[in-house]
Amino acid sequence: MTENVSRRIVLTGASQGLGRAMLEGFISHGHRVAACSRSAHAIEELHETFGEPHHFRVVDVADDNQVRDWAQTVLDDFGIPDLVINNAAIINPNNPLWQITSSDFDRLFAVNVSGTASVIRHFLPAMLSHFQSHHEQAGIDPVIVNFSSGWGRSVAAEVAPYCASKWAIEGLTKALAEELPGHFCAVPLNPGIINTSMLRSCFADGADGFPVPSQWAQVAVPFILSFNRRHSGQSLSVPGM
Repeated sequence: MTENVSRRIVLTGASQGLGRAMLEGFISHGHRVAACSRSAHAIEELHETFGEPHHFRVVDVADDNQVRDWAQTVLDDFGIPDLVINNAAIINPNNPLWQITSSDFDRLFAVNVSGTASVIRHFLPAMLSHFQSHHEQAGIDPVIVNFSSGWGRSVAAEVAPYCASKWAIEGLTKALAEELPGHFCAVPLNPGIINTSMLRSCFADGADGFPVPSQWAQVAVPFILSFNRRHSGQSLSVPGM
């Protein structure tokens, strides 16, 4: 892939933290982004800040019907993406597993795992159809990046549901890589330890010693844009994070 190829990027969880930092980074690199968030206020602000040719929509990825409708609108109005990033995720309140309510547990898996699967379910068929016949002309390898975590490869007390969801993302993505054509790429990506609201919910003031999302994105955005078929199925981590 050449650096001057403009990408069509689908991004979930774009309203804050790593998602917002990636959104700004991709746009600054000249790429088009179709992004979603559960926050109507955030989506309105993204429309006002960035506008066309980008595409923004209020979507709860835990709702398969909302994801289906969003995907159809994006495919019709924005075009077929060549890079899909499943970033949307939530974390459970710090507690031992037996004190996590069933509703908190189920909601976390609905967002972190089922939401990722829904995005793939509703975008990938169009990508497969298009890039089977056009990938050589496009000059790029279609890529799906599913955000994992250091806790998708290790564990910690009081975040068992989150750990389980990210271990699931690792397995789901590696299995997906086995199913895709050879010129596609599916990668589980550990972003590293970043000072976000999610990290602060676990570490409190201990999060202050880690990079903020804008610093992280300076490394992460070009790293993600470098992915191609040779990376498919690998558990990758953003360098230096």
